[in-house]
Amino acid sequence: MTLGDKKRVLILCTGNSCRSQMAEGFVTHLLGGQWVARSAGTRPAARVHPLAVKAMAEAGIDISAGEPEIVDRHLDEPWDLVVTVCDSAREACPTFPRPIETVHIPFDDPADAEGTDEEKMAVFRRVRDEIRDRLVAAVRKRG
Repeated sequence: MTLGDKKRVLILCTGNSCRSQMAEGFVTHLLGGQWVARSAGTRPAARVHPLAVKAMAEAGIDISAGEPEIVDRHLDEPWDLVVTVCDSAREACPTFPRPIETVHIPFDDPADAEGTDEEKMAVFRRVRDEIRDRLVAAVRKRG
């Protein structure tokens, strides 16, 4: 299957530092034969959250090279699917120039986790696993 044969999914959240980056990593890793995944944010953070990088590394996926991007730079690209992973991104989702299927699959923001480093890491792992189980299945179903 060539790049031109693959479907394209854009995964949106607010900061593009945790949830959407993890989702992009999973779709690329697990569905890369059928899908090209990208992620973006409505208000991108300065960097990918280090605990998101750590949580994904534990799952065998390296997202350390990810860079938060603004969604506006992707509006004119030919997406087959847009997935919003937080309510804020769904509300702020821009209008794309052509009709695109949009799906909302919300997840808690692990960046909001409080407590010790291990308690925060537990939240990142839970959200990571929810993304793998729910979002990847939803994208796969549309493949």
